[in-house]
Amino acid sequence: MATAAPRPLTASDVKRSRRRRRALRAPYFFVAPAALLYVAFMLVPIVYALWLSFRGYRVQGGGILAARRQVFVGLSNYTDAVTDPDFLAGFGRLALYGLIAIPLTLGLALVFALLLDTYRVRARRFSRVAIFIPYAVPGVVASLMWGFLYLPGTSPFSHITRALGLGTIPFLDDPQVFFSIANIAIWGGIGFNMVVIYTALRGLPAEVYEAARLDGASEWQIAWRIKIPLVAPALVLTGLFSLIGTLQVYGEPTTLQPMTTSISATWVPLMTVYRDGFTRDNLPLASAESVLLALFTVVLSVALLRSTQRKAFQEEQ
Repeated sequence: MATAAPRPLTASDVKRSRRRRRALRAPYFFVAPAALLYVAFMLVPIVYALWLSFRGYRVQGGGILAARRQVFVGLSNYTDAVTDPDFLAGFGRLALYGLIAIPLTLGLALVFALLLDTYRVRARRFSRVAIFIPYAVPGVVASLMWGFLYLPGTSPFSHITRALGLGTIPFLDDPQVFFSIANIAIWGGIGFNMVVIYTALRGLPAEVYEAARLDGASEWQIAWRIKIPLVAPALVLTGLFSLIGTLQVYGEPTTLQPMTTSISATWVPLMTVYRDGFTRDNLPLASAESVLLALFTVVLSVALLRSTQRKAFQEEQ
């Protein structure tokens, strides 16, 4: 049996085919700029840092022919990093800083979010903006501002205590300097975390609150037994952000360093990375330290997520 001959393509068929191909290619054109920027400014630097962390500088030749060349040194930079007392001590100070900053930031953010979600609260919009505004202040600007508030010669707090005969407040001396630096992060970080938690609270069904109030539950009981458990994923998310932000602390202590002798050039790990890379001109060692810091951040983040997921799974059972 003879088959029918294919219908010849018309001009409208060709136009439809071209439109279909353009429609299929359009998403790739929209994604391409972001993908190129991600590759250029994220993947390429990461690969280069990994490659550089296995390199090292060696003097080759003698006399007038001596030259400082970059050669493969294996894990030598990583060994130097994990045995550097300044680098390791920075993690200890970072842990103490995190024990102060993270709980206070998340705790105050949760309190403000719960207060704003109370149905009787007034000036809700103004309060949200007022609490969020410090987050919009750049970290260096905030550090300079708080630094002048900490310095004995310019601090209004020390001026009051001196007038009362109590002397100056040693904001920038050990161990108060940990609280002073943490205060800058807390002041700037509460607003962002509050918005995340408040958004999660606004997404909860209002019928649950109404039923609880009809059963005689107080606002405190609703917040403690209903709201907080239901926004646990938002709390985990903000906790993860705060943990990552703590491991990346650099601007605040670096800005305050000229104002006090309590903050060294290696006070936190990132300051040690900067010293080795740009002061000592040892980029391979700085790259190895950066890779170790990144791995430490990933391990802690994964551990936090797995522990919270395991706890949630046990509660469901």
